[in-house]
Amino acid sequence: MSDFLFYLKLGWEHIISWDALDHQLFVLVLIVAYTFNDFKKLLILITAFTVGHSITLALSVLDLYRLPSDWVEFLIPLTIVITALDNIVLKGKIKNLMQVNYFLALGFGLIHGLGFANIARMSMAKEQNIAVPLLGFNVGLELGQIVVVLALMILAYIVVTLFRVPRKDWIMFISSGVFALALKMALERIPG
Repeated sequence: MSDFLFYLKLGWEHIISWDALDHQLFVLVLIVAYTFNDFKKLLILITAFTVGHSITLALSVLDLYRLPSDWVEFLIPLTIVITALDNIVLKGKIKNLMQVNYFLALGFGLIHGLGFANIARMSMAKEQNIAVPLLGFNVGLELGQIVVVLALMILAYIVVTLFRVPRKDWIMFISSGVFALALKMALERIPG
């Protein structure tokens, strides 16, 4: 049980900590088009991201697949850039944007899973069964993402409902800001 709780805490911190800015930015641009009325869809979306994350994390920990860390560090902000750009291009077509986001969440979750794989490989002993650590980590990640999503949804509700900012403008504002920040991160991390 202590192993499970250790990895649950690690998964929680992977999304909640200030060091997880890239993860938080991805979640932000992924969910910006959604409202509280879409909460069930949001949970499915976030779970799709966790599934993608889990697949590559498991493959990497089992040493079945590795990608050089400099490429992973470059690809993670690139996924954020693409998702933000998708929001900007499709901002007037919110239903289409939501459909595309499911594929982005799963596909880009695969890349984000590689970002934690090196730490996970070092943390898990070779003789240790990886099922409990992976389950604990993913439960912690999912719980952390739900907390982040709730906080962001409350912020969006305040801005869109109370301050009467048009939803399309909110999507454009958030996506543009995240696009610029993630593009800067990606350019700084180009493998050389």
